[in-house]
Amino acid sequence: MKKTRNRRSLRPTSSLVRNALFNILGDIEGLNFLDLFAGTGQIGLEAERRGAKVIYVEKDPRRAMEIKKVAKGKVIRGDALRVLDRLEDRPHIIFADPPYSFNDYHRLIEKALGALSLGGIFVLEHSKKESFGADEERVYGDTILSFWRKRG
Repeated sequence: MKKTRNRRSLRPTSSLVRNALFNILGDIEGLNFLDLFAGTGQIGLEAERRGAKVIYVEKDPRRAMEIKKVAKGKVIRGDALRVLDRLEDRPHIIFADPPYSFNDYHRLIEKALGALSLGGIFVLEHSKKESFGADEERVYGDTILSFWRKRG
């Protein structure tokens, strides 16, 4: 029963949004990609297929273990906001798809922009009910991809 509830709490990025994301990002080969709130790991796995060096961050131990079984990149089990504070390398791309229960978006945005390399891109997937003043937003049904670029 617990496994069923756990799966229901997942909100994997739809294939439409995933394809749109990678079309927008373009060539990411060789770039450092951080997948926050990795969940099923599908975004990070797609980034790996496209040649990025991926770090997955997932709080749930079972989900993190499942990602480790199929991913080439490093998997960190922990809180996304805390991980952003202790990154050794600055990623070129940070993707975050927090769960519906997440309510600290402004802190997440601030920390992600602080962790990015210069010229890097932070992408936040969220409900279209919310807006965060991103550099660019793309709407896909009830989902928005918000983009920020770290300027130097």
